[in-house]
Amino acid sequence: MSADQIRVGLIQLVALVVALMHLYLNTFGTLSELWFAAIHFGCFGLLVALGFPLFKSASFGSIAESSPGGGYIALMADLLIGLVAVACALYLMLFEEDLYQRGTEFNNWDWLVSGAAVLLAVEFCRRSSGWIIPVLVVAAFSYSTVWGSWLDSVFSFPGISLETMLFRSYFGGEGVLGSITIISASYVYPFILFGAFLLVSGAGEFLIDLARCLAGRTVGGPGLVAVVGSGLMGSVSGSAVANTASTGVVTIPMMKRFGFTPRFAAGIEAAASTGGQLMPPVMGAGAFVMASYTQMSYMTIVAVSILPALLYFLSVAFYVRIEARRLGLSEMDEPRLSVRAVISQGWHYLIPLATLVTMLVWGFSASFSAVIAILAVIAASWISPKPMKLKDIQQALVDGTKNMIPTASLLIAIGLIVNVVTTTGFGNTFSLMIVEWSGGSLLFAIVLIAGASLILGAGLPVTASYIVMATLCAPLLYELMTRAQLVEMIAAGDLSQDVIAMLSMFSGAMGYDLGQGLSITEAERLLAEIPVDFLSLVRDQMIDPVSISLILLSAHLIIFWLSQDSNVTPPVCMCAFSAAAISGSPPMATGFTAWKMAKGLYLIPLLFAYSPLITGNLLEKSTVFAMSAVGLYAIAAAFQGYMKSALSIWIRLVLVVATVLLLWPHGNGWLSGLGLLSIGAIYLCPARPSSEIGPQTH
Repeated sequence: MSADQIRVGLIQLVALVVALMHLYLNTFGTLSELWFAAIHFGCFGLLVALGFPLFKSASFGSIAESSPGGGYIALMADLLIGLVAVACALYLMLFEEDLYQRGTEFNNWDWLVSGAAVLLAVEFCRRSSGWIIPVLVVAAFSYSTVWGSWLDSVFSFPGISLETMLFRSYFGGEGVLGSITIISASYVYPFILFGAFLLVSGAGEFLIDLARCLAGRTVGGPGLVAVVGSGLMGSVSGSAVANTASTGVVTIPMMKRFGFTPRFAAGIEAAASTGGQLMPPVMGAGAFVMASYTQMSYMTIVAVSILPALLYFLSVAFYVRIEARRLGLSEMDEPRLSVRAVISQGWHYLIPLATLVTMLVWGFSASFSAVIAILAVIAASWISPKPMKLKDIQQALVDGTKNMIPTASLLIAIGLIVNVVTTTGFGNTFSLMIVEWSGGSLLFAIVLIAGASLILGAGLPVTASYIVMATLCAPLLYELMTRAQLVEMIAAGDLSQDVIAMLSMFSGAMGYDLGQGLSITEAERLLAEIPVDFLSLVRDQMIDPVSISLILLSAHLIIFWLSQDSNVTPPVCMCAFSAAAISGSPPMATGFTAWKMAKGLYLIPLLFAYSPLITGNLLEKSTVFAMSAVGLYAIAAAFQGYMKSALSIWIRLVLVVATVLLLWPHGNGWLSGLGLLSIGAIYLCPARPSSEIGPQTH
């Protein structure tokens, strides 16, 4: 037996054991979080060492194909490195009490184990995800211990001892074994396993068939099938790239046969698959990470995420419909599928999803709900003609674990960065820097965060990018958004007598009469004079706790949405590149096409900040949704240069202005009405041939 065959066999065996162990611990385990995190680190450290050889840049795909992995010596070296990670985990579990009995003073073994654990976390991340995060980890770690004190700026940090930093990074449960690793083990991993079980059971084909029933016979049918299918699949998938690969092999050839260009077909699939991470119920595990960060219930996060996700998919679908009309494409020629027939043959695939949502609604933990949902997949498959047997269950466990390995190693390493950010106060300093650069403007702050998210996302999956950016920027957005609401309330004179009394010492000195209301500028000047600590008391008096929680959630949703942009934004856009490989289109050109179609990633987060789409009542949310949908259709037509007929450059500019009138929170009904009237007039104008407008470029 060759070394590569032994390696593949070890990977499959370890992956199977790791999956079963995590399922048990997430369901019945009584270990402390620190011990559970240590087991997670040791298990996935061993898998990374075996799956990503030290002496060859290989991946699971190439290993599965028995490509050379360096021979027996390389295998033994990788196995030894992986076992060292397991040994580090066992050492913590066996000798944690001894360390605390010594008053956390390190002996030689403590130094060796903690140092090895940190170095291995960095090395495993380098092997599976490249150099970006390891370089950041090294920079952050050395900043907190060495060169932070050398800086003569706001980022100067006096430094802490190496022993203290290693303790916090490993034994203290704030770095390698911190909250990010717990999120990886308890939230992300179970749901990636759940998605793998759904795919192995055949749910992917059912969701595609269901999408064809719902959208296949409309104008631009195959493109809409891609949008609906990717939304359905992505709502339970853990990866936008995996979503692109799994649904794209079906939808992209279908769209090409229908008449869409390869580049457009790939762009649609990439944009739609990216949106799958925004669609409840799972949101690529984003909802559960967000629940951990905001301390809000899963159901609250899902409930407020439905309308924004629908808006995003509508924005992508508008491009499909407009392009289909421009090309003169009508309906699919393929046989009509009956919704009743598809549901009757595959209704059992809905049982696991219903089980998952029901468990979460009843208040069970996310990890326990995911495990029960996995069991529901197996049970439901026995209603189908192709029941999942032991071999299928093993394949799902192994596939899900393999898909999890890069994410697990990445999140473990990111825990080291988060530890430095919280230990040194770097996050607060970074937030103050953005406030200074943006001049206190919420809009400019969002633009700066979007740029930082794009740069960071070039080397990270979206969940990891969200975690880092949320740690750095969520408090800043929260403060700016609450401040904006306070300004509006003060300007409107919407103040209780208690609040007026609290602010009187400041307003009186400035000559303001709070009872009569102030201008926006005067309200901003008043808030600028109030000390930060006192302002927090005023905020708690003026804004009810529910609204404060929703504002915090809005800040996290802004960051979460912006974290998705690296999937479709050149130069690094893995979803677009994956779709381009399937369609045969130029990768970078496909990236720009996908980026154009995914404009909702940038526009809709502005609604979180400036409209009641998240914080409002049902009527306010519905109004924002309707107005935004019309505006997104108009901006899609402006980008494509076509509505019912070709559009001149001037008409396209009018559509852009009308979109701004509908999406911008000016609070003026007349302006919104003017925007609707302009779009309606352009839509109802008689169609003109393209020759009257001039050549169109797409």
